[in-house]
Amino acid sequence: QVQLVESGGGLVQAGGSLRLSCAASGRTFSSYAMGWFRQAPGKERDIVAGISWSGVNTDYSDSVKGRFTISRDNAKNMVYLQMNSLKPEDTAVYYCAAARARGPAVIMKGFQYDYWGQGTQVTVSS
Repeated sequence: QVQLVESGGGLVQAGGSLRLSCAASGRTFSSYAMGWFRQAPGKERDIVAGISWSGVNTDYSDSVKGRFTISRDNAKNMVYLQMNSLKPEDTAVYYCAAARARGPAVIMKGFQYDYWGQGTQVTVSS
């Protein structure tokens, strides 16, 4: 069982930056691939970024590539999402998720994730 708690959301102007954090419980954190998802009002939840269990491999949705960076610290059971050059269309609830690792792969499909956090709101004003 893994419990995930997100933090770091808030209100920011367009062009600004935020850093989201996700704290994971459990001693087997390093055996999970991790991901960040987001859901805007009236829209489906979409993948933003994924990272392999080791942190070596990462992947991003096209909409955030070059602006967002996912990282993890297995010693601290933490995963992060650094968000730069934020746009109003980045406004959403952001969720951290954990998936049992399947080798070194990055997991980019929501249905493959086993555990989810409660989410943190990010609002970008124009």
